Amino acid sequence: MPLIRIGIDTGGTFTDVVAVDEETGRQASTKTPSTPADPAEGFMAGVHKILALLDARGEDVAAVVHGTTVATNRLLEGKVGDLGFVTTEGYAHVLEIARQSVPDGYGNSYFWVKPPRIVPADLVRAVGGRLAFDGGELRPFSEPDAVAAARFFRDRGITAIGVCFLHSYANPEHELRMRDVLAREHPDAVVSISAEVLREYREYERSVTTLVDAAVKPSIARYVGTIAARLAEVAADVPFYVMKSNGGVLSADEVARQPISTVLSGPAAGALGAAVVAGAAGFGSVLTLDGGGTSTDVAVVVDGHPALTTEGSVGAYPSKIPMIDVVTVGAGGGSVAWLSPEGTLKVGPRSAGADPGPLCYGAGGTEPTVTDAHLLLGRIPPHLLGGEIPLDVAAARDGIAALAASLGLSPERCAEGILEISAWNQANALRQITVTRGLDVRDFHLVSFGGSGSLLACRLVDVLGLAGVLVPPDPGNLSAYGLLTVDVRNDYVRTAVARHAVLDPDAVGATFAELAAEADAALKREGFAAGQRRFLRTADLRYFGQAYEVRVDVPDGPVTAALADTVAAAFHAAHRRLYGYDFAGDARQEVEWVNLRVTGVGPIARPALRSAGPGRGAAPRTTRRVDFGAGWTDTPIHDRAALGAGDTVTGPAVVEEFGSTVPVHPGFRAVVDAHANLLITREDAP
Repeated sequence: MPLIRIGIDTGGTFTDVVAVDEETGRQASTKTPSTPADPAEGFMAGVHKILALLDARGEDVAAVVHGTTVATNRLLEGKVGDLGFVTTEGYAHVLEIARQSVPDGYGNSYFWVKPPRIVPADLVRAVGGRLAFDGGELRPFSEPDAVAAARFFRDRGITAIGVCFLHSYANPEHELRMRDVLAREHPDAVVSISAEVLREYREYERSVTTLVDAAVKPSIARYVGTIAARLAEVAADVPFYVMKSNGGVLSADEVARQPISTVLSGPAAGALGAAVVAGAAGFGSVLTLDGGGTSTDVAVVVDGHPALTTEGSVGAYPSKIPMIDVVTVGAGGGSVAWLSPEGTLKVGPRSAGADPGPLCYGAGGTEPTVTDAHLLLGRIPPHLLGGEIPLDVAAARDGIAALAASLGLSPERCAEGILEISAWNQANALRQITVTRGLDVRDFHLVSFGGSGSLLACRLVDVLGLAGVLVPPDPGNLSAYGLLTVDVRNDYVRTAVARHAVLDPDAVGATFAELAAEADAALKREGFAAGQRRFLRTADLRYFGQAYEVRVDVPDGPVTAALADTVAAAFHAAHRRLYGYDFAGDARQEVEWVNLRVTGVGPIARPALRSAGPGRGAAPRTTRRVDFGAGWTDTPIHDRAALGAGDTVTGPAVVEEFGSTVPVHPGFRAVVDAHANLLITREDAP
């Protein structure tokens, strides 16, 4: 009976792999270089490598779970050309009008220019017909307009099309008829309709979300199909899941139906893995920092759950799908150091990536990077992955020396400046998910992971005043581990605006039942037995006149007036927690229900966390000259695999393992806990 589950997270530089044998509990992890030209190559190399480590064969594989950045990268790079849009007659300029919000506040309104619209005006077609807000038909659907639109796109070779009609969240009939016309007149087109992508009001966000789904659908379908076919050659009929932005997974077949759900696939897996590790270590609320080769992703976990949002965006495109609230900054190991036209030192967001990579890779890189700076200062060893990838110290020094000469600095001080800027870039991202959301960053420990995530941990403690940093074992593979800890999840939403005072509990209950039926059908397709399927209900409420809502849980059971009052009371409490006030008991300020949501959950077994053996005194393996900012000093180098529970490493020191390195700066200590995590704090901390 196959019992090995494999998690594979494809990043910009490395593909991380973790496997667990569900019978013995044995775990293995490894990394392999990513292959941007054909990500499936790196994926399959990881599968073969992890099976060899476990002395296993393809028939031993029970499931494979994958975190991918294909959809994310397509959007970040702006590769959304040749896209068509069909909307309601009279609303052809909804994308141009957009929203009045200006990044960085209204003081920026003189200088900010709206980003290019996702579909140019000449590729928008309007179709006659009009629905009311409650779904009633005001004007009939115009079949001739629909046929003309379909033939317009067919004649111009536009094969990815998004359809969003006014108020189709209340009644999908017109969008379904438009899809039928497109299927008949333009059968080569890939079509997304808003009633299936996001059945929620606010036309601009719903339109863009639908168009993003249409834009990534062809590439995601090809990518997932290619990997599934390659995987079948090694492990026939093995279940293949893909990580979703909402913290769940979905089968490859379902992903082709809702590709937009994967836009933050990789970062979501890391946040979930960090939440599991932190909870076991006794920290229910933490910040997470996933440092890779190209970027750093940060998130906040409160009471064991990563924060979710439906107000997120990918690149310039708002996407109102449920997603873990992740902030990404271009501050990874491959981030390039460069001089601005004014002659100041900058780091990122441009990255050397996996190809050609940093100077020290010796693969054709021509610009110094963050990794080169760490190597020059001795904070990482002259190799990666336990010696699999040798690093050229001389190349790193020469590249940074050339940059340093332009600044009038020594190579060491220039390298230190590169790392300082990178640390502040990461710190600003962490402030964005805490301070701007009303949280005090000093109340949190940080869970740092990813290949480069822990290299600046001590500096972040000083910059932000963090309580400490938790570094899990195999931190470079935590995102891949996180893929094995998550359940199958599907989200369904329906806008149903109603004042609380006149709410119809029966209508609310009927809507919840319809959404639950959709979720139930999806879980059935995924192979979950009826007794395994779970359903979570939530609702978005607001005070009448507000523009944005607060999401609260809706208890199980029949929807009655008493249950609705319980939900309203929860809304008042949540509003006070978020904004510092509420209107509970004030009859002049009405509560309004806006969106009803159901999440279908299919539970998957989670692998056990590892335990640390007893400590043996933390003797260093060797020493190496390292510069922590006060000049070169002979520094103890510790093998992390040799550290046990209770062992303490006092800075200055460096802790090394297969996939990552943890520099422990002077004035800091790192203690190994019962689960083999390193807890880094200042020596003067209580």
